[in-house]
Amino acid sequence: MNREELVRQIKSKRSFLCIGLDTDIKKIPSHLLELEDPVFEFNKQIIDATKDLCVAYKPNIAFYESMGVNGWNSLQKTLDYIPKDIFTIADAKRGDIGNTSNMYARAFFENMNFDSVTIAPYMGSDSVTPFLEFEDKWAIVLALTSNKGGLDFQKTEDKNGKQLFEQVLETSKQWGTEKNMMYVVGATRVEQLAEIRKIIPNHFLLVPGVGAQGGNVQDVAKYGMNEDCGILVNSSRGIIYASSDIDFAEKAREESEKLQHKMDILLSENGI
Repeated sequence: MNREELVRQIKSKRSFLCIGLDTDIKKIPSHLLELEDPVFEFNKQIIDATKDLCVAYKPNIAFYESMGVNGWNSLQKTLDYIPKDIFTIADAKRGDIGNTSNMYARAFFENMNFDSVTIAPYMGSDSVTPFLEFEDKWAIVLALTSNKGGLDFQKTEDKNGKQLFEQVLETSKQWGTEKNMMYVVGATRVEQLAEIRKIIPNHFLLVPGVGAQGGNVQDVAKYGMNEDCGILVNSSRGIIYASSDIDFAEKAREESEKLQHKMDILLSENGI
């Protein structure tokens, strides 16, 4: 999916919601465990209930590869079931030397046909640029994450007072363009969004941490939104585990509707 198509979906659905399909077989409703593929069935019902309210789905790959071949099969079935006009993110956080990154890119873009992959840039340009060689595909580079341990390195300063995440942004933005690169910025780091926008005013930001991690969609929009919207706000546990009972899909829709309604208002307030 290219940038124009993504922006068009945001405007059409009045939403910049990304739903994280972090599907843990130990947390899904027990009545699904009797089925042949409970993980896919859970995802299927979540998608059916929310596909008109979100513009992206983000399966966290670890939840699937932890189950071996069966998990990968559930993931592929899930990906095939997602409507083609919805942006897909392989939350894989890959990052390795060039020839290995090329294989990761082929796996997620050619084999599985995801629209994007999250990437750790620690190993530099050759860990990211292989993902930029595919038409209408995206590299989503980790910049400033919402986890507690993210502060161990990301905000350390060099002798000139520049923080590491700022250096990541300034250097990596030269590798690609706003049409094939996004950045991960955690919703619990909103105080940095204004500064981040000075460095990358036009790139899309993938913003996890809304919901269970305590992030606020209004603050994210206030500091992170640009003229194209430019943000995808992810909620995972707060939506997919809104209920652990037979009504889980209905409750997931209710939580998605709450966020989409807020997003509609925020888009209008920003003239989008």
